[in-house]
Amino acid sequence: MKARHVMPFGAQPQDEGGTLFRLWAPAAAAVELVLEQGQGAHHHEHLLRMQASDDGWYSLYVAEAGGGDCYGFRIDGDIRVPDPVSRFNPVDVHGASQLIDATAFDWDEDWRGRPWNEAVIYELHVGTFTREGTYAAAEARLPHLAELGITAIELMPLAAFPGTRGWGYDGVLYFAPEASYGTPWELKHFIQAAHRAGIMVFLDVVYNHFGPEGNYLHVYAPQFFTDRHHTPWGKGMDFDGEHSNVVREFFIHNALFWLDEYRFDGLRLDAVHAIADDSPTHLLNELSMRVRQTLGHDRHIHLVLENADNLATRLGAAATPGLFEAQWNDDFHHAMHVLLTGEVDGYYAAFKHEPIRMLGRVLTEGFAYQGEAFSDWKGVPRGQPSKHLPPTAFINFLQNHDQIGNRAMGERLCALAAPDALEAAASVLLLSPMIPMVFMGDEFGAATPFLFFCDFHGELARAVTEGRRREFAGFARFTDWSAIARIPDPNAVRTFEMSKLDWDSVALPSHAAILAQYRHLIALRRQRIVPLLPRILPGEHRVDYPHAQAMEVRWQLDGGGTLRLQANLSMVPADMPVLDDAFHQCGPIEGDRLGPWAVRWSVVEESPGGRSNK
Repeated sequence: MKARHVMPFGAQPQDEGGTLFRLWAPAAAAVELVLEQGQGAHHHEHLLRMQASDDGWYSLYVAEAGGGDCYGFRIDGDIRVPDPVSRFNPVDVHGASQLIDATAFDWDEDWRGRPWNEAVIYELHVGTFTREGTYAAAEARLPHLAELGITAIELMPLAAFPGTRGWGYDGVLYFAPEASYGTPWELKHFIQAAHRAGIMVFLDVVYNHFGPEGNYLHVYAPQFFTDRHHTPWGKGMDFDGEHSNVVREFFIHNALFWLDEYRFDGLRLDAVHAIADDSPTHLLNELSMRVRQTLGHDRHIHLVLENADNLATRLGAAATPGLFEAQWNDDFHHAMHVLLTGEVDGYYAAFKHEPIRMLGRVLTEGFAYQGEAFSDWKGVPRGQPSKHLPPTAFINFLQNHDQIGNRAMGERLCALAAPDALEAAASVLLLSPMIPMVFMGDEFGAATPFLFFCDFHGELARAVTEGRRREFAGFARFTDWSAIARIPDPNAVRTFEMSKLDWDSVALPSHAAILAQYRHLIALRRQRIVPLLPRILPGEHRVDYPHAQAMEVRWQLDGGGTLRLQANLSMVPADMPVLDDAFHQCGPIEGDRLGPWAVRWSVVEESPGGRSNK
């Protein structure tokens, strides 16, 4: 099966042969296509004047242009720029774009994805997942993920960024997969191999800003941005002004492009609270509607958000037009982190008072903050009521790229909490009816850090390094300059190399034991929890707190019965009612007494003759 997404801009192969080039450059007086063909002694460069229209579009059809040719645009006889809709930039973001014949790849026709209820997500950064840091090397690790029980991989952003090292959130060519990881064909091969292993592949996309280097839109299309809205990265995108139709189509087609041409099974939209749009139909609603209308009729397509505003109104049942299946739930992470580590610096301060009650509310209602004053926002209310939503509208995690990488030293939880505490936390995460996410390496207790890294140069590099160190000056650990100076330089190659997973460590007994725990818990989830998810009744849950840091949670099931969790997330024993025939428990448990970091799970079904535990 062939897959090529047709767009109204960029370089579009034509059915009759040749390529139509289109660039929106309303601030340019003239635009020339720079077409490069052949290699070595046979390399030729052609400058071809593009035809202008009154609405700022420049276009040109070239019958001889085809797959493998490189090209760019010369603006007003001066600066050369890549195509902002480039399908591939083989030599960094400042170089020429390359024409890609998407129909040269054959996709399997029988893959339809998986239902959302089955999702167990694994967040993965291609550059540090393996020593090689490539799509091909990541593909070689797919058997590990399949044996673990992972059903969805979420790739951190792949949009081409400057240099060869980065998290991906500073991408500037949104349609071009990062060349330092491999070619478009290798990325497609990875996705197809994942599908053959029964694993969905999601992509993290960034629609709130472009990176600080390599974005040339301001040169020839400053109308792409607006002074009416501001973001932490500068001017906002013009999603609601005079030229908003072009800007909106750029991002909507980007979502459709990855889902259609690359057969991704879903998207995670980064930091949507930073997408400012005052139009009658918010960009997010239109994007969801267009995706649902265009794709997903014969495939499972999943859309999820990161949204610090905790807006429950953006979430709904799977595949609902205009809405999103789920949201990353930082509230689960923050409450659990405080319980596991005792840290209350920074944004953890908003969870330091009775974190067990915060966690209980998350597990039964979704968000911990549902309109209450949020101390990290200087008392401004945060969130909306969310108990009416199904538990699967929330993605929980013990770690992710942000929560590790935004620590000064990039420490993982295994360096901050005891093994028995981490086992208890993993039991809560992987067996709760929310959707669980595992950050790469969690499953074997990876000791390697995950640091913030990038590949900038000159003044920009200095500004990023100094800004990173200033960011932590308010933390107790970094009150003097000598401590601040020890924070790794994001631009140093060593910072990137330190963040690569050590796969040799998996064979060590301590790491192998953690891997066995994760495999067992994910298998239990597939066997015992996933079949219950359609029966869980939103808003019909309760939680009791028999001890300062212990809880008993009951999720009500349609047809009678409850899914029950008892968790003592402290060092002090707690008394709780006995649950006979628990299907999982960890930690010291004797009858009605749960010892430190003990967890017990059970399903109590209603039967005609009374209750029965299973």
